[in-house]
Amino acid sequence: MAKISAQRSVLILLGDYAEDYEVMVPFQALQAFGIAVDAVCPGKASGEVCRTAVQQLEPHYQTYTESRGHNFVLNATFDEINAKDYDGLLIPGGRAPEYLAMDEKVLSLVREFVEANKPIIAVCHGQLILAAAGVVGGRKCTAYPAVKSALVAAGAHWVEPGTLAGFVVDGNLITASSYMGHPWFIRSFVEALGGSISGADKKILFLCGDFMEDYEVMVPFQSLEVLGCKVDAVCPKKSEGDTCATAIHDFEGDQTYSEKPGHYFTLNKSFESVDASCYDGLVIPGGRAPEYLALDENVLNLVKHFMDAGKPVASICHGQQVLSAAGVLKGRKCTAYPAVKLNVVLAGATWLEPQPIHRCFTDGNLVTGAAWPGHPEFISQFMLLLGIKVLF
Repeated sequence: MAKISAQRSVLILLGDYAEDYEVMVPFQALQAFGIAVDAVCPGKASGEVCRTAVQQLEPHYQTYTESRGHNFVLNATFDEINAKDYDGLLIPGGRAPEYLAMDEKVLSLVREFVEANKPIIAVCHGQLILAAAGVVGGRKCTAYPAVKSALVAAGAHWVEPGTLAGFVVDGNLITASSYMGHPWFIRSFVEALGGSISGADKKILFLCGDFMEDYEVMVPFQSLEVLGCKVDAVCPKKSEGDTCATAIHDFEGDQTYSEKPGHYFTLNKSFESVDASCYDGLVIPGGRAPEYLALDENVLNLVKHFMDAGKPVASICHGQQVLSAAGVLKGRKCTAYPAVKLNVVLAGATWLEPQPIHRCFTDGNLVTGAAWPGHPEFISQFMLLLGIKVLF
């Protein structure tokens, strides 16, 4: 098990080509909230990798598209876990559930959680495992629509999701149609674990751009929504409803990170309509977007407002290129992705080495991180500045 000091412990059951967001968002968000999370896959050990899949709806296709996602590193070994050690279970979707549903050890594990009446989340295609385990008879369930026939055949009462953010709670069982519903069904899961959230009446602005890192926008964005914050995402020269392309930056044995296409991220506010004085905090994701956002004077003025006002600002990876260009790092202590060290030092900051890579730092109103593996620290430190607490 993960050696994390926490009042609750959750197990995530995944396999190769689980949906990328449906694994990482709850994995990192729950840790940021103080919950220990172990991720396991049958036939694999702690430290091994599961490949993930980016699944999303795109115009002109009658079903979702799929491409390669991040490589997800397991932190526990399936053959060594015991259901009694965990307070809840989470089953992501994607294609993994198709073959996990044929594994009797997986089905037996799921039945243990059901029989103990522990909270369970299944999302998207994850409900195939519940159907195979024979635990949905008489239960109200939803899922990605293509899973409807299997759930009905297994005796479940099918509930149309309405939208891909739809979810259903029936006793200890939470079922959801896709990662679009993360903010609401992860919150329900936290509450089912006995958690209460306070201080989240905050309004947060995300500064986005094309080819920002996929995880570095969606994980903190949805984590803050889980907490109850009002989160607006904007991009210069784009409007509410427009999308930004994202980039998957991963570490695959090369001398620098690799890049693959990520999900399309939908903006929910127009940049030109932003009134910075209305926001309590700012988040700047990394990836390649900061390279060009740092050239936009309107972006730099926005950043200066938050820093001059002493409002909480959280910037990760290459996001510090924007802070450097805005001239707000002089005399500050911060970290970033190591390749951004030059920008940080030239801007007059004291460089803090991110060893290990998940290390994050807070200096006054500023939280900085080096890369997406540090999200649990990054988000929890930002929560502290915002005055948001999750208590059990």
